[in-house]
Amino acid sequence: MKKKKVIMGVSGGVDSSISAKILNDKGFDVLGVFFRLGFDQEEDENCARKVCEQLNIKFYPVNIAKEFKKEIINYFINSYKKGLTPNPCIKCNKFIKFDKLLKLASNLGYDFVATGHYAIIKKMEDSYRLYRGEDKTKDQSYFLYTLGQKELSRVIFPLGELFKKDIKLLAQKYDLNHKKSESQDICFIQKDHNDFLKENLTLKKGAIKNLAEEILGEHQGLPLYTIGQRRGVELGGIGPLYVVGCDYEKNVLYVSDDGEHNNLYKDEFKVGGVSWVTEQKKDKIKCDVVIRYGGKSIKSEIMKIKNDSYIVKLESKNRAVTPGQSTVFYREDEVLGGGIIK
Repeated sequence: MKKKKVIMGVSGGVDSSISAKILNDKGFDVLGVFFRLGFDQEEDENCARKVCEQLNIKFYPVNIAKEFKKEIINYFINSYKKGLTPNPCIKCNKFIKFDKLLKLASNLGYDFVATGHYAIIKKMEDSYRLYRGEDKTKDQSYFLYTLGQKELSRVIFPLGELFKKDIKLLAQKYDLNHKKSESQDICFIQKDHNDFLKENLTLKKGAIKNLAEEILGEHQGLPLYTIGQRRGVELGGIGPLYVVGCDYEKNVLYVSDDGEHNNLYKDEFKVGGVSWVTEQKKDKIKCDVVIRYGGKSIKSEIMKIKNDSYIVKLESKNRAVTPGQSTVFYREDEVLGGGIIK
């Protein structure tokens, strides 16, 4: 019987390394693909190559630095210019990671692609469903809501039903724990987040005001602040202070000493760019909503406005609903879809 062929996205970390071993042990013909993204990845690539050598699978580095800069880094910078707080990992999964892996699989004649994400795919009658990973502390389904039927039919998540603690033990057992540190939250920022923004944006200083329009001090540029933020808003003896608003037209940062101020809470907001894992025919849906990675599920109702735009009504007010971030729709552990907060 002919071996099924799978392209495994390898990063050098324990998750992709153990995923590659699992697939290899199951009898798949595995090709390890490492994406060169245009910044310092020497350690990562060396670790990924070493893992593939140990497992006796082919290693294939692919340079996609140009596409990554255009689709992800520029999007990240431009979002902050517009006063939005982006989530580049979600966009990267859609336009870089899975898109490139699947196209490569088609071009090279491979059946599937795989990654080390903690999520579960199930075939249910005539459709594929996406679920939270078994290890709820590491679940990454939030980042995967843009995957539709076409993608899920060819994707494998070997770690979906495993726990991180067990993955680490397996990495030690098989000597596949080469990378010294876990991956960064945002891979292309290899320094302080605000330092990266300062290097890539033209920042304009402006007034910090309270809600009574009294000037309290000077901010260093509005893109450096997000709603609900406390760190970085210290004004000699006043505080603690929390960001409750950013007026980009007047270049004013609004703060309050009340960390529970009403401005920080919303129970209704719009989302755009909504995509669904399976076709959604209803214009009004009751479901659970997660408004940030690692956040709690909130009982909600979502209603279609037009095309891919919806209004989300939360059962209770929630803190720091941040424009530019993703909100993901769940039914218990199943991912229904998601969109970008407006």
